[in-house]
Amino acid sequence: MIPQSFIQDLLNRVDIVDVVGRYVQLKKGGANYMGLCPFHNEKSPSFTVSPTKQFYHCFGCGAHGTAIGFLIEYSGLGFVEAVKDLAQNVGMTVPDQDRLPPAQRAEVQAKSLALSDAMTQACDFYRQQLRGAQHAVAYLKGRGLTGEIAARFAMGYAPDGWDSLRQVFPNYDAPQLVEAGLLIEKGDDDGGPRKRYDRFRDRIMFPIRNTKGQVIGFGGRVLDGGEPKYLNSPETPLFQKGSELYGLFEARQAIREAGYALVTEGYMDVVALAQLGFPQAVATLGTACTPTHVQKLLRQTDQVIFSFDGDAAGRRAARRALDACLPHASDNKTLKFLFLPPEHDPDSYVREMGADAFEQQIRDAMPLSQFLLKEVTADTDLKTSEGRAKAQFDAKPMLQAMPPSALRLQIVRSLAQMTQTTPAEIEALFELAQPVARTKIAPPRTKRTPPMGLERQIIRLLVVHPALASELDQAAIDAIISLSPDNSAMLQQLIDTCRALGPQANFAALAQQLKMGNGDFDALIAEVAAEPESEIATSRLELAGAIRQTKMQLLKAEMDALAASGLGTEEARGRYRELFQQQEQLRRQAEVENVTR
Repeated sequence: MIPQSFIQDLLNRVDIVDVVGRYVQLKKGGANYMGLCPFHNEKSPSFTVSPTKQFYHCFGCGAHGTAIGFLIEYSGLGFVEAVKDLAQNVGMTVPDQDRLPPAQRAEVQAKSLALSDAMTQACDFYRQQLRGAQHAVAYLKGRGLTGEIAARFAMGYAPDGWDSLRQVFPNYDAPQLVEAGLLIEKGDDDGGPRKRYDRFRDRIMFPIRNTKGQVIGFGGRVLDGGEPKYLNSPETPLFQKGSELYGLFEARQAIREAGYALVTEGYMDVVALAQLGFPQAVATLGTACTPTHVQKLLRQTDQVIFSFDGDAAGRRAARRALDACLPHASDNKTLKFLFLPPEHDPDSYVREMGADAFEQQIRDAMPLSQFLLKEVTADTDLKTSEGRAKAQFDAKPMLQAMPPSALRLQIVRSLAQMTQTTPAEIEALFELAQPVARTKIAPPRTKRTPPMGLERQIIRLLVVHPALASELDQAAIDAIISLSPDNSAMLQQLIDTCRALGPQANFAALAQQLKMGNGDFDALIAEVAAEPESEIATSRLELAGAIRQTKMQLLKAEMDALAASGLGTEEARGRYRELFQQQEQLRRQAEVENVTR
């Protein structure tokens, strides 16, 4: 786990304006920067970035967060990936990732940079070569592609020569060229000198980019009908086929606008669909769909639709995609499967049947639950006991791969009906029922009253300026906690989190930390993000006043209780006098502060 101190230091070093500005065109507007929100469609800017709070907020859709949160939401990175990306840009090393000695770590970073530079140079070279390759341009035009779409996907052409890359890499023997997968190196069986040659020759080149837009690999399509039809980069330190999706970098915004991602089987499907009005398409890279692919897509959208050819190969690919989806199938995600007629791929279908017909196919795509049940009952005679048992046998590993959810329960009920059993019998047979804990059962979370009045004011001030928590003494904390027993846990959590961040804590660091909690502070964070920055000196005085009023209320409540009892004992009267003196002392403090303001 990455230490919170590192997260805070990182957020103090990065500038959210620079981070967001890489992806959103921002203009200065008063104290903040404004732009069109990348998370929803809008014509007038409602998206603001605060350099003082180091926070972004959209007044249109409510999206908000830190630089880390922006990378997670916009680029689809995981938390650790987003932290590593920001850390790299400011020269920091993530502590829990830093297991190598400094010298070795520097060597690894230098090698990664050399590989990345080589891929970028090769991509530029292939793009330049496409301009003069008439037969390659004719092929692309024949497929209905324009120069604009080819430029958008940075498409290129690898010349038909054994060492064409020597033009861009004079040091053709550089080790990174082989390690990046650009060259192939072979030696003869007699131990003679090793020979190098270009991996890609006379092929249309499709650069594969990661979520940051960096070229990490290539796919090359043959032009003369030779084999293999598509040739991909090998696995390298930059490129792992099971983790990357072609076109995801280009499709991110379109996926958000469409509300779904369309997964196809090939590079040309992605490019052609973008040309035909479906820019939300991506493709796996010559390999079966993996759970990592699915997870990556579900970071971008809540709905993923897999499009496969209707032939036997397409059905097999769909089944592998189904298996990859099962661990991520949940109640708030939609996973569907679209099967085109055997004679069509997405490109040919749209050109022959039209975009409206393809959109209807997308709307009618088969939900995961239906596809799963269809798979386990295919070629099975449900009229026989053996056939019903076979369907259950095939369904067992698939249901076990799914997380416990309402969706899984619905599938279990449908399967039970089809196989003439009960849901309880299937859950017992498949060992799906969750064991009931018999010890240390956590009590249910009680419904509490939302913070109001002074309590809410104090919470809000600490969220705005978390550094103020380090200035509170124990008496102030006790008074705050005593103010509202219903929210004492929430208040204590906030104070503890603020203090753990230290006296240099800021709103962005606190918001990032609270986001990992139970959501108690989400609404307040959104509210603070939308408001102008306040001076900490002013907030310090306001907090002192709120705490003083809190203490006054607690003193008055105890004095009223003593008075109601009649003050019949000397002990009661002594306590009343003590409370009265404390009350007067607080009043004098208030008067002094009012004079000095």
